[in-house]
Amino acid sequence: MTVWPGDMPFQMEPASRITNGDGCNVSRLALSTHTGTHVDAPWHFEERGRKLHQVDPSIFFGDAQLRDVSDQEKISAPAFGEIPLPKRLLLKTRNSEIPTEGPLYTGYTALEPDAAQRLVDEGVRLVGVDYLSVAPYQQPGQATHHILLRNNVLIVEGLRLKGLRPGVYEFVVLPLPISDADGAPCRAFLRRGENTS
Repeated sequence: MTVWPGDMPFQMEPASRITNGDGCNVSRLALSTHTGTHVDAPWHFEERGRKLHQVDPSIFFGDAQLRDVSDQEKISAPAFGEIPLPKRLLLKTRNSEIPTEGPLYTGYTALEPDAAQRLVDEGVRLVGVDYLSVAPYQQPGQATHHILLRNNVLIVEGLRLKGLRPGVYEFVVLPLPISDADGAPCRAFLRRGENTS
């Protein structure tokens, strides 16, 4: 699977195998906390930010609005239109067409700092995107991450949103419950809500 340049690639190795005479099959995993679909806790970019176990778990469950902004090369504040933003926002971009294997595509669509500030100003508590970073590749100063994480906006990166239509969905995100972590791989689930078009 695609990993961020410099991160450890995902590895699964046998620890024990029945075929080798062991009593059961057990595997060893090695991966970055930001592998595949994952959450960024504030401590990822903010030294005094909350670690994953300090994040309010209520943010992991509830309705989320999926907005299609796939016509945008980069997401700036006006891309959200005049409609108020929800507490939990998922952004489907042209990134959903990028393969999930191979090297990182550095031209992915991401949030500009003014878009991140608008999320904060309107009280968004969670934002999810369909590639491995919410911020542009090698953004100077990482302003997008800092604006969101210093304001305790949980980030979910690497969502798979291809084929989904805009609307309101029940959204559950389940990060691995790792204490003192900067983030964690997670499973994320969407179920159609009544307001999905």
